Formats: sequence, C-alpha cells, structure tokens
Amino acid sequence: MAEQTAAQHELAALIVDCLNLEGVDPAGIDPDAPLFGSGELGLDSIDALEIALAVSKRYGFALRSDNPDNQRVFASLRSLSDYVEQQRAA
Repeated sequence: MAEQTAAQHELAALIVDCLNLEGVDPAGIDPDAPLFGSGELGLDSIDALEIALAVSKRYGFALRSDNPDNQRVFASLRSLSDYVEQQRAA
C-alpha cells in the first residue's frame, strides 16, 4: 500500500467521518484503491453525494454532479485528493 500524504489523510478522515464508516481507520485506506464498486470501501453513488457535500463544506468549493470528470475524480483517494488540491489552489 502506498503511503498517504497529509492531504490524503485529511480527506480520508473526512470520508470516514461523513459516511460513519465505523471500524475503518482513515490511515488504512490505500490511496490508489478504488473507492467505489468492488473497491476497498465499496462505496456507492449515495456515498459520492455525501462525500461531495462534506468536501464542499470543508474546502469551500462544489463538486458538481454534472462534471464529466467525476468518474476519474472519484476513482481513488489519490485522485480525489489531487482534485481537491487543484481546486483549492485555483
């Protein structure tokens, strides 16, 4: 498993908290593992909405449901974290 960056760990903690993933250690989430479907966490589209809402509250920008890049953005913790960092820098 790849090591999480500080930004990835902060986002992993936000995901675990907003989805009430009891028994999941944010530090144990592989940054490159799929977040959805058959991935480590097995999240679904409702979870994506919850994550998008939590990210918008925490970081002050909206993750839009009509963004054509959402599948790539939400592919893994690393891709989501990279997107959040890009938006925060913009």
